[in-house]
Amino acid sequence: MRVLIADDHDLLRDTLIAFLGAEEGIELGSAATFDEAVRRIEEDAPYDLVLLDYKMPGMDGLDGLRRALTLQGGQRVALISGQATREIAEEALSVGAAGFVPKTLPAKSLVNAVRFMAMGEQYAPIDFMTAPEKAETHPLVDKLTPRELQVLEGLSEGKSNKEIARDLDLTEPTIKLHMKTLYRKLEVNNRTQAAIIAREEKLF
Repeated sequence: MRVLIADDHDLLRDTLIAFLGAEEGIELGSAATFDEAVRRIEEDAPYDLVLLDYKMPGMDGLDGLRRALTLQGGQRVALISGQATREIAEEALSVGAAGFVPKTLPAKSLVNAVRFMAMGEQYAPIDFMTAPEKAETHPLVDKLTPRELQVLEGLSEGKSNKEIARDLDLTEPTIKLHMKTLYRKLEVNNRTQAAIIAREEKLF
């Protein structure tokens, strides 16, 4: 079985080669960019499976996958990624990828996945493909700490600093410090403007 591993991270590529190379009957090639992978596919003896990193130089996401699938009369090509979403994995499989392999996959599972895909099957880990998608958070929420959000919520309810301090079991000077940070992050000058933004953005 011949496998080409194309990934721009030297450590990860070497680790994959070490894991797979320890298995009997697997010959390995490697590449650090998409263009280098294309050259290896066109010039080397045929590979049973090509593993392409979704984010490596020249890959251009799924466009690189589509191109690789057409080389040498058709390749078995799988994506490996540490960042791709389930949506990207599903699209990759739909355009003909041999599989999708998260970089978090345990070594033993990776070896099994490679053998599975090289034999002509399509692979994607069940837990990754069925895990609930993380809900998107509001950009403003990402800017603020949990405590700042609590202060902003109290402020948007029209509460005074004293009331917010009592609700959160904090001192008034602490609340004033949080207010100051809030104004800077929200780019406003006073509590009324901050409350308006909170309501307009439907934060609460």
